[in-house]
Amino acid sequence: AHLTPNDLKRSAEAVEAADIILLQLEIPMQTVEAAAAMAYRLGKKVVLNPAPASKLSAGLLETLYAITPNETEAEAISGIRITDERTAEEAARKIASMGVCNVIITLGAKGALVFDGEHCEVVPAYKIQAVDTTAAGDVFNGALVVALSEGRTLPEAVRFACKASAISVTRPGAQNSVPYRTEVDVFNL
Repeated sequence: AHLTPNDLKRSAEAVEAADIILLQLEIPMQTVEAAAAMAYRLGKKVVLNPAPASKLSAGLLETLYAITPNETEAEAISGIRITDERTAEEAARKIASMGVCNVIITLGAKGALVFDGEHCEVVPAYKIQAVDTTAAGDVFNGALVVALSEGRTLPEAVRFACKASAISVTRPGAQNSVPYRTEVDVFNL
């Protein structure tokens, strides 16, 4: 709550060294906007996990390479109630029209919808027995940017993220549920 845009100046070298910047909304909005603007100016890919749901400015949306809302967050951003794949695609297209290049709506046990501005694809979730969904979104986003940093396509990166989050929900807790890379690489059902 106390992280300010001024604090970001001390992190400028880290932003310059990065290829992708992953942000979420648990820090003040003005700091999120400043971090996204800094990264965008430096030519970095900015990925925003818009959690917890909040109003997003046009300026912020235009700096994003990708946004990863869940159904509730996508509805808050787009104004479209998501009830099925069709309405998820409508919401993704609406969000993209606000200036975001790529929209990935996480759909829980149904997987994730990927919209790259032209094509829409639903990446199915792995059928597992969920124990605790506490860190699923964080794991999804972390795995997504790992895969993107390795040069995977957006759908490939989402498949990797779905695998990682599927593993995470089979374990209780937050940090304890985060899978090791080797677990994600060999995971198959």
